[in-house]
Amino acid sequence: MVVPAPRPCSGPARRPRASQFIALVVVVGLPLGGCSFDLGSWGSDDKSKPSATAEKPADTITAQNISDAKDHATRGQALAQSGKTDEALAEFEQALAADPYNVQALYGRGLIYQGQSQHQQAIEDFTAASGLSPQKAAPLLGRAMSYLALDKAKQAAADVDEAVQADPNNPAAWSVRGQVYERLGEKAKAAASYNHALALRPKDETARSGLARTGG
Repeated sequence: MVVPAPRPCSGPARRPRASQFIALVVVVGLPLGGCSFDLGSWGSDDKSKPSATAEKPADTITAQNISDAKDHATRGQALAQSGKTDEALAEFEQALAADPYNVQALYGRGLIYQGQSQHQQAIEDFTAASGLSPQKAAPLLGRAMSYLALDKAKQAAADVDEAVQADPNNPAAWSVRGQVYERLGEKAKAAASYNHALALRPKDETARSGLARTGG
């Protein structure tokens, strides 16, 4: 699925809506808030250290809890892909009630919050997901997009920089990085990022148009 990229803001007074954000094109994604991310390979095995925000102590989570959470998260993803976000949110909530460290549910709920412009809640879920899966670029990019919605471009820049380090061969990460630095007015960094995205994905029209704007 390809969602049109947003038009660049002409000034700080214009705050983009979630539906205007950059689309991240992947094989399997959740079409929420203008973003698409692959959750198919994520599961409870990705978690490392318990999230500080989790209410359920890690040593009380059973194998059945983990299995139940995985099932709920998988159903939540399928519902979200069908546009049934309310039902998807309920599944993600049930997943996290069983296993607060289920990365797929944290990330999926974050996307739903983002799509509803509840960006602070989205940031909290993306932060927890990132802490549990530090090598994943997706939650960093999700958080960056919510930071942009809150006009916190500097925080978004820190996230996209970390995202391209975590997954340097991800063209969407470089494209998002270009847009973040374009927002900050750093055209050289933006152009370099767009060039990198195009080297990885030559048909990336978002990066191509961004490169034209930044003079790269």
